[in-house]
Order: sequence, then C-alpha cells, then structure tokens
Amino acid sequence: MSKPKGISVLSGGLDCTVATSIYAEKYDLTAITFNYGQQSFDEELYHAKKICEKLGMKHEVIDLPWLKKISNSSLTNDEDIPEISDDDLDNYDVAINTAKSVWVPARNTVFCSIALAYAESIKAEIIIVGWDYEEAITFPDNSKEYLEAFNETIKYGSFDNIEIKAPLIDMNKKEIVEKGFEVNAPVELSYSCYTGEHVHCGCCESCKRRRRAFVEAGLEDPTDYLK
Repeated sequence: MSKPKGISVLSGGLDCTVATSIYAEKYDLTAITFNYGQQSFDEELYHAKKICEKLGMKHEVIDLPWLKKISNSSLTNDEDIPEISDDDLDNYDVAINTAKSVWVPARNTVFCSIALAYAESIKAEIIIVGWDYEEAITFPDNSKEYLEAFNETIKYGSFDNIEIKAPLIDMNKKEIVEKGFEVNAPVELSYSCYTGEHVHCGCCESCKRRRRAFVEAGLEDPTDYLK
C-alpha cells in the first residue's frame, strides 16, 4: 500500500527538521523551501537539500521575489541582523524588538497558503510546519491560536480534508532538541542562522536559542559557531 502524501514547509532549520522527521516514515513527503530574498537563502537551500536526501523526500523551491520587495525586515534588506545577549532571550521587551526587526510581512500565511495549494494539487493530507511555543511568544504566526485559525480556514477554503500539523506547538527549544534525538532527526544537517554565513554566527537570536537548547537538554551540539 502506498503512503499518504504530505507537504513539509522546510527552511532547513532545527524546528522544521524535527517536525518533518516525526512524519517522515508514515508519509510520502514533498518539502517546499521558499526563497523570499532572505540573506540566509543559499545556506537554507543547501541544508534543506541535505535533509531531503537524508529523509528521502522530494524537494521543491518556490521563489517569492515580491515578498522581499515589500518587506522591511533585516532578513531581506541586507542590514545587520540584530544580536541579543543570552540574558535577554527571555526578556520579552528585548526579544519582541528583535522579532519585529526580522519580521517578514504575513510570511507564514503566505507559505501555508501556497503549501495548501500544492497539497490540493497532489492530494496530500497534511502540511507540516515547525511552529513552537518558544517562538510563539514573540512571533504571533507561530502560536497555537494561529494554527487553529488556519486549520479552520482550510475547512472553509478547500474541498479537500487537509490539516496543518505542528507537532512542536507546545514545546520550547530544549524539548525540540530532545524530541529530535528521540525521533532520530538529522539535526546535524539543520541550519538556524539569520545571517547566511556558512558557519552559524552564534550571536543572532536564532543561533542563541539553538545553542541554549542543546545546553539545557544536555545533548551534544553538532553545530559550529563563529562566536
């Protein structure tokens, strides 16, 4: 019997790598990587391809040049990516400012809408995303409320029975790392840095949260950091 089909929204990051790995054996997956002009696209693409090879997934790249054009995000306008101290990772006032700096307008709404169209076209049953509790604190489109709302929208906006799956939605980064080791996710192939450097910078918020997660989990971090 053939496996049911699924779509993975795969940036190559830690969260989506773990989330996708949870479903990799049960579903015939096609991963989508979006190019919206982000500084880190080349590295994201490289790592996403490696993850797809490891998990035996098909891979598609979708270009969204207009999203860069309308975005004021430091991820897309070649400005310096904001750095954050370890002590401020849980300081909401500091973290929300960092989040707003890297915010790309309606990014997850755009990604999930396109993934839904792709899912309908190939008769996929699920769309996998790496949204989690820790990032939902400062990114509203990572929250459980957003997930529930989008799934409700799908009920009214599609003939097909398709569901967005966010298996990490109640987890912090430490728990995500632990889950990654539990499901044998290729976390060593994932890439989290905002800057697009070949080696993780170690200073941006995404790098800081990644490194802290491995430390708190007491598990070996396979990541190289510049600082």
